[in-house]
Amino acid sequence: MPDSTGIKLPVSQTGLRWLWLTVVFLAIDQWTKYLAVTHIQPYETIEVMPFFNLVIRYNPGAAFSFLADQGGWQVFFFSGVSIVISLGILYWMYTIPAKNRWLSCALALILAGALGNLYDRLSIGEVVDFIDWYYGDYHWPAFNIADSVILAGALLLLLDGFINPEENKAND
Repeated sequence: MPDSTGIKLPVSQTGLRWLWLTVVFLAIDQWTKYLAVTHIQPYETIEVMPFFNLVIRYNPGAAFSFLADQGGWQVFFFSGVSIVISLGILYWMYTIPAKNRWLSCALALILAGALGNLYDRLSIGEVVDFIDWYYGDYHWPAFNIADSVILAGALLLLLDGFINPEENKAND
């Protein structure tokens, strides 16, 4: 990747240097899903705190079970979307300098979440969700670590846009 002087930078000086963060959170996501599936029965509820349960839910759709009842084609669709987004994020990480930590970390987290849920879709045809936050009778849709790191990455991406607007403009 050429820098502002036109010199091609080695990969270690690009945002790809932060892929270790993707690997760590991908491993945590898959490990926690494995623990949940092996220790919790489907639709069993384990109360952890007065506002937090562990459950097992299988979601063939997207966030909030969007298109979950569509008969299977949505698994291929969302897998394709995840692959395209993941490749786009990898390219974006390659084109930014490693010193742009906020943006690199945000993209690494989003990539970890996308790959974690993609792995579920490709291996079992649906995403494993096991975290259930609630207040009174209102339950937030069950989610997993991959969903959480996608959200954290998106928030970091927004924060980076506000904290480093000049730096991000220079990378365009």
